[in-house]
Amino acid sequence: MTAPMVAGYAAVVCDLDGVVYRGGDAVPHAVESIAALDVPVLFATNNASRPAAGVAAHLRDLGIDCHPRDVATSAQAAAWLLSLELDQGARVLAVGGEGVPEALQEAGLVPVSPSADGDDEVSAVAQGYGRGVTAADLAAAAYAVESGARWYATNTDATLPTDRGLAPGNGSLVAAVATAVGRGPDVVAGKPESPLYELCAQRLGFDVDRVLAVGDRLDTDIAGAVAAGMDSLLVLTGVDDLESLLEAPEANRPTYVSVDLRALHLSPDDAAEGNPSAAELGEAVARAHAALDRGASTAEVDRARQKARDVLGGGSPR
Repeated sequence: MTAPMVAGYAAVVCDLDGVVYRGGDAVPHAVESIAALDVPVLFATNNASRPAAGVAAHLRDLGIDCHPRDVATSAQAAAWLLSLELDQGARVLAVGGEGVPEALQEAGLVPVSPSADGDDEVSAVAQGYGRGVTAADLAAAAYAVESGARWYATNTDATLPTDRGLAPGNGSLVAAVATAVGRGPDVVAGKPESPLYELCAQRLGFDVDRVLAVGDRLDTDIAGAVAAGMDSLLVLTGVDDLESLLEAPEANRPTYVSVDLRALHLSPDDAAEGNPSAAELGEAVARAHAALDRGASTAEVDRARQKARDVLGGGSPR
């Protein structure tokens, strides 16, 4: 029997929303696929507002054995980077939900609230999403940056999915500060940049090329893995579908694509019931990408894309 996909890696870094759960519900086959892994798993999220303990509790409620140390957030990635640059005990303006000041404190830094005295000097700003972020908080961030503080954004996701639709995400809040100060952040810690994945690899104790990243979004999960030099698996259970993948630029293309997480336990040449194998689907997608990249005619690109759709067939979870 050919070895399963995961056998080629020492660990897995797994996205959450759209991969493990959608809202409060588990994605089909996700919990059992993760529970059956015999390599370490870290869960990586761009959500900076929720502390790792809250994420771990959610996963335990779904049936996944998870502890706070098994979760890496973009707030933690920003705090980690700041701890490498600043002295222990340095004061950092913490803009966002409770996950931001908690991550700074864990990293040996002193979080300063935006509501503190305006004369309270800080060395840097860590800006993440929070439902309670106000215009005054954004103004405090702008004043600190204009005064010379380094500016670290946890992530720049423009929107945030909610049960009512799309709401402004941290990227929109970062853009408001950028408009005020006339430039963007000095550093972005979350996906699609590489630091969050690099933090995960460091925690796991493996080089990035020995870790497999799993995600559902091409422009964050997969792009971040590519930037970090990490192989990746796109699962079609969340934001991006086959059509998005067929149009993806090279920097957003995964190593593997599969219908769901069961592919981790199968050889790329084998298929779960009703689904194509990862190898078969990946080869069809690669042919479509090759036609697009070499500037083939519209008709040739369309034919290659249709073949990929035919391979997926009824296997799409959508």
